[in-house]
Amino acid sequence: MQEVTPYAVTGRTLLGEDLREEDVAITVSAGIITSIEPYPGTPDRWIVPALFNAHTHLGDTVAMDLPARGSLADLVKPPGGLKHRILAATPRAELVLGMRSSIMTMIATGTAGFADFREGGADGVAALREAAAGLDCRPVILGREGGEQVSDGAGISSVHDVANAEEIVRDARAAGRLVAFHAGEKNPDDIEEALAFEPDLLVHCTHATDAQLRQIVDMGIPIVVCPRSNWLLGVAASAAHPPIARILELGGRFYLGTDNVMFVQPDLLQEMAFTATVYRASPEEILRAAISGARLAGRSGYLEEGQEAHFLVVNPAKRNLSFSKDILATIVKRLDSSSICQTVLTLQ
Repeated sequence: MQEVTPYAVTGRTLLGEDLREEDVAITVSAGIITSIEPYPGTPDRWIVPALFNAHTHLGDTVAMDLPARGSLADLVKPPGGLKHRILAATPRAELVLGMRSSIMTMIATGTAGFADFREGGADGVAALREAAAGLDCRPVILGREGGEQVSDGAGISSVHDVANAEEIVRDARAAGRLVAFHAGEKNPDDIEEALAFEPDLLVHCTHATDAQLRQIVDMGIPIVVCPRSNWLLGVAASAAHPPIARILELGGRFYLGTDNVMFVQPDLLQEMAFTATVYRASPEEILRAAISGARLAGRSGYLEEGQEAHFLVVNPAKRNLSFSKDILATIVKRLDSSSICQTVLTLQ
């Protein structure tokens, strides 16, 4: 058996779910954080929990920035929306290459995992697994069109778009898999029907009513919001949608996702900055939303002893970040890949 050599990284670190700032040395062995000890020196690096993109459609990479006009249904509604026609006509090798390129983009911008609504049935799930093979970014694959049976769960479009939702949910539950629904992206009409299935996750809820939000919070269901995609697709035009402030006021949980690569780069650093600018949530809440989706992969995502080592090492001196008077706010509003000098994701 090959001996594993522990190593240590020192820096100003955001620890635990409360993201408290401390100067520490983090020791990693076999991909696990084995100790976090006070560091007496003056560190010149920041250590930040890696991010988790809680909603993607990576197959759409092959249609990136295609000039497209029309309604939300014209563009993305299954089975005849523009994206679905493009995916059906794309050779498998090109699809895999496109998804792998987007995963590498996520790694470069600090993402250690993602949850993808994967089109194309079982073959589509297999294509994403091939695209992710050997990369330090862990997929949670939510299949469709039969892919639910060979993936981590069901990624269901609007309940109005799927005739056999009851069967899909029953089979996923029997197999111990996740159940996620798109709901409330354009209007609130499909949210209550989705809630009847008691899903593990709701995506969008852009136009959820206050009563619906209260029910979602009472049920303990996290909501993935995708602000940039909502704006680009014309289903949001103010800070009221998606209702991030109200979710937080009610004590709910929200995660950040980037949605379709056709329209939006899968870069959570950009997503955090946009969310901070438009929605004015606190930097702590925004960063937590960009980390906590890791729960979908069965881990906390935070820097704690005993957790897997998933973190970024930032060199603030590479640009102007060393002048920051609030490290957490600077990470949320200003960090880009040029200041990330090391990513420790799923190293073993």
